[in-house]
Amino acid sequence: MPSSPSRANKPRARKLRLARSNLLTSIALVFPCLLVYELGVILLGLRQRNGVDLITDEIGARIGYLQFGILLTICFVGLILYLRRTQRFEWSPLVPVLLESGIYALTMGTVIVFVMVDFLHMSPKMALARGGPATKIVLALGAGVHEELFFRLLLLGGLFYLLRQLRLGRVFALVTAFVVSAALFSAAHHVGRYGDPLALGVFTYRFLAGLIFGALYWFRGFAVAVYTHALYDIYVMLLR
Repeated sequence: MPSSPSRANKPRARKLRLARSNLLTSIALVFPCLLVYELGVILLGLRQRNGVDLITDEIGARIGYLQFGILLTICFVGLILYLRRTQRFEWSPLVPVLLESGIYALTMGTVIVFVMVDFLHMSPKMALARGGPATKIVLALGAGVHEELFFRLLLLGGLFYLLRQLRLGRVFALVTAFVVSAALFSAAHHVGRYGDPLALGVFTYRFLAGLIFGALYWFRGFAVAVYTHALYDIYVMLLR
């Protein structure tokens, strides 16, 4: 039976959605952030570090910060070479990733404050990093790469995979991975020589931020999470 003209000539509806970059593209796109941070730590002689550096600070103190930076850079390059075997790198997502991340960075703070003040009735006051603009930018880039690498790519992704291997439900595994990674992300900023004094409002703010970064990593990719984190920190430390 022939199709009617109205149905035959009707164009197919196109689904408009933002593509999620593969891991190779995401790793390559954030590689410059890693290089700037590692060089900045050495050249500026930074002693104030980001949250996950309670771990890397101990490693750097034992083997040297220069050596550790070189080792981490080699690991990144090795991962890129490994992923090239099965994935294809594309430069085209770079500008969309930066624009999308910029929008998230400018709005997420407002969303968190709204939730804390209007729903949780808590003070969202945060301590800000000290130092000049160069120091703050380097710290922001380092937080974006190091913290998203550890708390989202490795911890959130790894915990979800482990729980699924234990044959737990997908929703339970995902929620658990989100909550645990966000809680540890927040707690890490209160531990060690450079940790902030523990306060419920500050902990809750970072916990909610961890949930948002987790959602960006899970649904939009590693690069979006890294650049949103870095741009948000730059915005807060330099402009607020």
